[in-house]
Amino acid sequence: MSANRIWQLLVTPLRVSHAARTNMMVAAIVLGGLARCGLTARASAADATPADHLSRKFFAQYCHACHAGAEPKGDFQVDRLTPDFSDRESLAQWLNVAEQLKAGTMPPRGKPRPADHELQALTKWIDGQVAAAEAARRARQGRAVMRRLNQAEYTNTVRDLLGVDVELTDVLPDDSVAGGFDTSAETLQFSSYQLDSYLAAANRVLDEALAGGPRPAQVKRRIDPRTEISTRRHGVYRHLDDGVAVFSSDLASNIQIVFWKFLTRHRGKYRFRISTYAYQSDKPVLFHINGGTSNLGDPPYLIGYFEAPPGEPTIIEFVEQMEAGRNIRLLVDTEARVRDFQGDRAPADYQGPGLVVQWVDIEGPLEDSWPPPGYRLLVGDLPQAPAPDNPGRREVVSRQPLADAEAILRKFTRRAFRRAVTDDDVRPFLDRVRARLDEGYSFERALRVGLKAVLVSPNFLFLRENVYSDGTSGSEGELARAAALDEFALASRLSYFLWSSMPDEELFQLAEQGNLSRPETLRGQVERMLSDPKAAAFTENFAGQWLGLRDIDATLPDRQLYPEYDDLLRSSMIKEVYLFFDEVLKNDLSLANFVSSDFSVINGRLASHYGIPGVEGLEFRKVALPADSHRGGVMTMAAILKVTANGTTTSPIVRGTWVLDRLLGTPPPKPPSGVEAVEPDIRGATTIREQLARHRQVESCAICHVAIDPPGFALENYDVIGGWREHYRSIGEGAPATVAGRRMRYKLGPPVDAGDVLPDGRRFRNIEEFQELLLSDRDPLARALAVKLLTYATGSPPATADRPEVESIVAAVRGQDYGFRSLVHAIVQSDLFRHK
Repeated sequence: MSANRIWQLLVTPLRVSHAARTNMMVAAIVLGGLARCGLTARASAADATPADHLSRKFFAQYCHACHAGAEPKGDFQVDRLTPDFSDRESLAQWLNVAEQLKAGTMPPRGKPRPADHELQALTKWIDGQVAAAEAARRARQGRAVMRRLNQAEYTNTVRDLLGVDVELTDVLPDDSVAGGFDTSAETLQFSSYQLDSYLAAANRVLDEALAGGPRPAQVKRRIDPRTEISTRRHGVYRHLDDGVAVFSSDLASNIQIVFWKFLTRHRGKYRFRISTYAYQSDKPVLFHINGGTSNLGDPPYLIGYFEAPPGEPTIIEFVEQMEAGRNIRLLVDTEARVRDFQGDRAPADYQGPGLVVQWVDIEGPLEDSWPPPGYRLLVGDLPQAPAPDNPGRREVVSRQPLADAEAILRKFTRRAFRRAVTDDDVRPFLDRVRARLDEGYSFERALRVGLKAVLVSPNFLFLRENVYSDGTSGSEGELARAAALDEFALASRLSYFLWSSMPDEELFQLAEQGNLSRPETLRGQVERMLSDPKAAAFTENFAGQWLGLRDIDATLPDRQLYPEYDDLLRSSMIKEVYLFFDEVLKNDLSLANFVSSDFSVINGRLASHYGIPGVEGLEFRKVALPADSHRGGVMTMAAILKVTANGTTTSPIVRGTWVLDRLLGTPPPKPPSGVEAVEPDIRGATTIREQLARHRQVESCAICHVAIDPPGFALENYDVIGGWREHYRSIGEGAPATVAGRRMRYKLGPPVDAGDVLPDGRRFRNIEEFQELLLSDRDPLARALAVKLLTYATGSPPATADRPEVESIVAAVRGQDYGFRSLVHAIVQSDLFRHK
């Protein structure tokens, strides 16, 4: 039976009586499809029915009542399904059908339901069709298609290629996200508009690498804060014999020490040394440094938080990369309020803690050599001389222009294209240089034409993953062998996975020798690369997207409801997640720690936020969590709880969806069109549980919410900024709230109920019991994280046909106590990673 005929029988309702529709079943349809796919289904003697009674009615019997006609429920019409599984839209619809059937959410409660053998037969047929379509597509183009470098990858690549550290976010095209990551081939496409952006980026990085200007004059300056005009205009400052005491700061009111006497003239790294000590305090005093421009209307950026100890002055030192035209500002973080120093109250009378700033030393830009290292990385020992048309500028010069250009381009293209290059690869770029030399261009100007052409070449901008070409064809095994990445493509996939950058020389040499693909070599390289500082990109880019940390600033907590939120808490909560991720990865700890752990990596600010005693200061450290802390695992970390809430309220829907997607790999379908979102009541009159109970009464909503809501309710004891709560905060009804003896502007609303029941009937009363239920089966956690890692690493999510390989990865880490580092190794050793 053809696929078209099966499809017609599945989706076409017949004009027969209701009794006849009730008696007809789908087995013959499915058996025909399964036979075509090489699959069979057994039926007992009682199930055996002639094919013409089994071949027509599954969708007509169970689906058409709701999903047909002018107003189908869920905006899904079953008769619009097409049998073309090679079409992306059609494939997505069939996968959704199979997902709903397997989950048991369709047909809904109260509607006629098919027998188990009917469901199994139909879902097996769909799986077979999907697998066949995927196999055909893979035979044509491979599983992962060519994609361009995203912003982070491009920036890191030119850093390692040219030895330059250049800000490029203002010129590079924005990245879109698919499947949760900005490495997706589905979104990393190319346009003529983007070509202009890459030309501008190429010019900027070549300017930095060739260093045509004179060596930037280095500034060495000591600034006395008593001479800064910003310390003379407000009562929060007290001028002392050895410096200025600062008792309070307020960015919104511009009450900060702005060091106007310093403004960077050149881009580069600058060293700052601040002599300071805590004043009128026996404890350290916290302060932070912002960077900004000479225009106070431009938003500042945080450089860092620091502590000044009491007693003898301490020198705080840090190095910061700064653009031209930047200065620094100092703000003290005490409990004193700026308004306390206005009116009749004089600073000389204030006895509270403050910060004394004695002096600030500034040195930079810091250059160990000139021209900088990137110059020699690109052109070697070729000298510079004054440019013919601009004596104030210096250019690279050569006595053998064409020969030197060829040597430079051959070396450069090998590294830029991330593979061995041939004469044919180099020739087009050398021809451009030759043509410009013939036109009278200087050596550097002609060379820049060739270098810029390399930097906008598809071989540089795109990850073009070549496979071994051994002439095989035909059988599945031969196709699999032919689709294996060649050594250089494997080196690139590995380096962009763990470093978000190009391979280094060791990877290049292993690829040239043909040794990288050996399992023991791959394992050794993974260990080496994870120990390299560049592996910080894996933490930032993978963990940052997997866990949603890039959305940390999507909302700003309401100041009335959450006055304790500040920049230090924000930066601390982000760092906790990254350091925890690194700890699990470094020590090959079980993936179970992402769900529940007996430790975290926190500082004093987070410890105070979490109510954990005995941790003080800015320094982060691994801390054993008290049994009653209600912390452990990423779900209970403040950063995760903030990105899954808005600025005023929490939503079990948002948090439940996050758990299902990020930790369990079972994202719920999008809500049907026309269904209004549930908006929590911050007036305190109605709880979110009461609102969702009404929402669940809508049949089309209840189907999904039975899975979404429970994990969301398990997290309801955590507020918008991740603090523990027994009651909701309210700006309307509720009891007065007092913190540290201070009456708060918000009130205590209704009590929180964090219990619920999972779809399988298991109940929990709180987050701890929910975590235990999740950890009763760790395979789903390993499976979900394996899929996320593969999607991030290859630019394409595993498909239905890849399930056996994914299960092999899960089995491998099951035997290693689900170690996270072991999972990374299993990913790299898998065919899904090593093949196109």
